[in-house]
Amino acid sequence: MRVPVVQHGTRRRRALRRRALWAGGEALVTVGVVLLLLVVHQLWWTNRQAREGAERKVEALERAWGSGGRGVEEGDGQGTAAPAEPSGEPAREEPARRQRADQPQPPAPDPTPSLAYAILTIPRLDLRVPVAEGISKLDVLNKGYVGHYPGTQQPGRAGNFALAGHRNTHGEPFRYLNRLDDGDRILVETQDAVYTYAVDQTVPQTSARDTGVLRPVPRSLVHPARGYRDPGYYLTLTTCTPEYTSTYRLVVWGTLTSMRPAPDR
Repeated sequence: MRVPVVQHGTRRRRALRRRALWAGGEALVTVGVVLLLLVVHQLWWTNRQAREGAERKVEALERAWGSGGRGVEEGDGQGTAAPAEPSGEPAREEPARRQRADQPQPPAPDPTPSLAYAILTIPRLDLRVPVAEGISKLDVLNKGYVGHYPGTQQPGRAGNFALAGHRNTHGEPFRYLNRLDDGDRILVETQDAVYTYAVDQTVPQTSARDTGVLRPVPRSLVHPARGYRDPGYYLTLTTCTPEYTSTYRLVVWGTLTSMRPAPDR
């Protein structure tokens, strides 16, 4: 009977293979844990931070407006929107349909870039977030704010008041923008007035380069049947779609239905 002889070199090779497999397994587990922590950070922690920060900003704006100041303290945003009507107007709600789109209006002062100056409220979505000037991810959108597209009109003014917001992560204020229906109210509050828009059109998906949705008379260049033909008072909300991608844009449009002086604070 022959007794198998195991060479020392064979034993060493087997031991090396076992150690390599073990090390590889540990590396894969470590990478998996790191990736999981990154996902948790993006989907939970950034949302929590951004939402809390946005809530504090709304409160700071309300405090500043209540004190009669034109803005808030350094680092708390800035309220710079001009009155929609002359200060001598009576405190009543004025239907937007009574106004002419070509009615002369005093120029509105430009808001300070990246600072909050208005509050967007969408009752159907239980949403109340600050509006800041610009659409910088670092300085605006990643803070959980909604950003105003530079070059578009200010709230309550003839033209297109266009906003952008995250749909996922960093507060995701526009997560459920697709749930809005025709007739849903959207309120924009500044230090001087509250503007109410009514949703009347939606573009479920369009190109990220569809600049027509931001024009003074917004109209999709990709879907020409969607949009408006006449000058008016419009609101545009944009966000990424499908969820967790930035391939396309979801667009919601509304038309100004009323404006009234800001409530006493």
